[in-house]
Formats: sequence, structure tokens, C-alpha cells
Amino acid sequence: MKICIINHSDTLGGASVVSRRLMHALRDAGHDARMLVTHKASDDEFVEQAASRLRSRVPFLAEHMRIFASNGFSRADLFKASIATDGLSLSRHRLVRQADAVILNWVNQGMLSLDEIGRIASAKPVIWTMHDMWNMTALCHHAGECARYTEPGGCHDCPLLHGRASAHDLSHKTFLRKARLYAGTRMTFVPVSTWLAAKCATAPLMRRAAVEVIPNAFPVGDFYTEPRMSALPGVPEGKKLILMGAARLDDPVKGLHYAVEALNGLRRDDAVAVFFGALRDASALDRLRFPHVHLGMIAEVATLRELYARATVVMSTSLYETLPGTLIEGQAAGCTPVAFDSGGQRDIIDDGTTGYLVKPYYTAAFSAALDKALDSPFGPSVLRAAVEERFSAEAVAGRYLDLIAAMR
Repeated sequence: MKICIINHSDTLGGASVVSRRLMHALRDAGHDARMLVTHKASDDEFVEQAASRLRSRVPFLAEHMRIFASNGFSRADLFKASIATDGLSLSRHRLVRQADAVILNWVNQGMLSLDEIGRIASAKPVIWTMHDMWNMTALCHHAGECARYTEPGGCHDCPLLHGRASAHDLSHKTFLRKARLYAGTRMTFVPVSTWLAAKCATAPLMRRAAVEVIPNAFPVGDFYTEPRMSALPGVPEGKKLILMGAARLDDPVKGLHYAVEALNGLRRDDAVAVFFGALRDASALDRLRFPHVHLGMIAEVATLRELYARATVVMSTSLYETLPGTLIEGQAAGCTPVAFDSGGQRDIIDDGTTGYLVKPYYTAAFSAALDKALDSPFGPSVLRAAVEERFSAEAVAGRYLDLIAAMR
């Protein structure tokens, strides 16, 4: 079977990484899966760039000019909104035309318009994997505290449209365009966590849509539970490690200030916090009194695997997460995960069995959970088996193939 996976990039961002993993998992299962992207950064022979960088730039700029004009020409939040008015003509692309099924992933920033998605879905089975909330809202990828997307009439008075929000603003017009697309095409939406699926159930856009939860695939077999290197530069020896990582640690969504408060609540000298990922604000960790190191971005996959293998705990204080990959990777390496129960974390952690879920956003309770995890970590074999069953590439590919078979 020929399967075309469409995503904005093959390496940039979490959706890119898991989309490419899915492609190779489907290939390993014996199918001709290929990936179509606008930004190709790898040398993967099964990934094809959909158009030249210049050609891809045109719809990107056109879409953002529409948003810019509709928000009073404000740069604030300009790139937090997506409207899918412009895109590439991928329904005519060879990989799409030859495919028996198409899997859409993150296709924003001028890659696909809603009209073009409709043309693809009218010709063949389409699965749309949801990595965030954009499918159920009008403009935003994460609604945060805004609940307008749950109202019967849909999005309106959008907070992202500074000074130009109204009952019939760009958000409401985009909401109506999505409603027409969903009503007129046969697609199956795949949220990657039960948390995201529960959000779908509250959204008028998604109430009549076919929705099935399938998690992202993770290379569980690539991680190991016992250190293999004699030492890691910058990582203290003889201490229990508490890991926290993100592409950008001080992204407001990651709740770094909660991590600082929770770690400051620990009273012990046998552990150290290790952070990895970018920090835009160099002073973001200045308030942290607990012993810690910041390793910056880790480019070498081997280094990251070794870091997980050396750690006792992996933590996440995110305000919300669709399916936090660091928790899965840490568990695969035998780390006990501790996280706020604020999203897809519940799909990863069985509280009290394979980690600890803490009520958002109680940092004293988080400190207590960290203490418990450091003193009585769960067995590495138990942790690894749990993620292997749920998130291995083979298991996830099998669920996609079952879904494609049901749609044909």
C-alpha cells in the first residue's frame, strides 16, 4: 500500500520528528510510505520536498499578510494564528495522486489551504493527525484559558486579533470555513492523546467528526536503562539526577517557574537538577536555589540517551501538553516521571504505578512527588514495558494501518 504523509518539515519541531518516525514504522511494516514536506533538512531518501523554498514562501507570506491586516497590523501574536487560506497545490503532486491513503500532520504556515485539503479528501482516504488544538479552534494552536471555541456559534472576538476582534472577525470566518470543510468531506481525525480527544468532544467543529486516539510513535528500543559511558561533560557524578528538557525551557507553556518553585521546596543534598534545551531569558534559573546545571541544546542523540540512562527522575511542569515526549523517553530509559496532570501526561503515567501525577499547579505537592520518586523510583523494567506497549513504532503503525483499512 502507498501512503503519503504530509507535514511542514521532516526535522523541525515535535510533529516533524514523530511524523518521520511513523513513516519509517509503516515502511518497516511492509508499506511504501513516503513523506512530503516544505522544509526538508534531512538526507532521508523517503522524504521529498513539495516545492522550492521560494515557491513555498509565497503562500506563507500571503496568509500572514491576511492575518496582519485583520489584527490591526499588530505583530503581537502574528505567528500564533493560522488560517489556511493559502497553500501549495499538493492534490496534484505525484506522491499524493499515487497514494492509497494520505496522512496529514502539521500542515500550517502556508503549506495547505482548507480548500486543497478538501480536494485531497474528495479523492482518497485522509487521516488528519492532531498534534495541537488547531483543528477544533479557528486560529490558535492552543486555546489556553479561552473557551470561545466551545460555544455553539464557534470562535469570535478572538484574543489574537488585537484591536480587530468582533462577532464576525477573522476567527469566526475561519471557523465557518472549517465547518464547511468538515461537513463536506470524509476524514478521520487522530488526536495523539485522550486529553486532546476530550477537548474535541467540547468543540462544535468536531462533534460530528470521526475521532480516534492514536499516540505518537517513539523509538523505545533506542533507549537503555544502564549508563554506557564513563562520564558526561557537565553532568555531576555521584548524584541522583532530576531531568527537565524542552526545545525552549522558558517557553511560557513549559511552566519553568513552577519547576523552580518545586525544586526549591526540596531539602536534600543527594540530588541535582539537570536542564537541557534553549533558554531565551538567561536569568530564568536565577531564582533556583536547588543545585542545578543547564546543558543547553543537546545535538547528539547518543548524549541525550546517556543522560536519560543516568537520571532517576524526569519531570514536566507544563501548563498543558498534548503528549510530552521527554516523559516517554525518560520512562523508556527507566526514569520515574513526575508531572502535572494537565494534558496528555495521563496517557503516559499511571499515577502510583509508573510515575506520579500532581494536581495543577501545586508546587508543594510536586516537591513531595519528587522526593518520593528519588527515594523509591519505580523499576526500570516496569517503566520501559509500559511505554513499549503503548508507544513503540510497531504498535502505533499497526493502529494506523487498521484505521486505513477501515476507511477504504
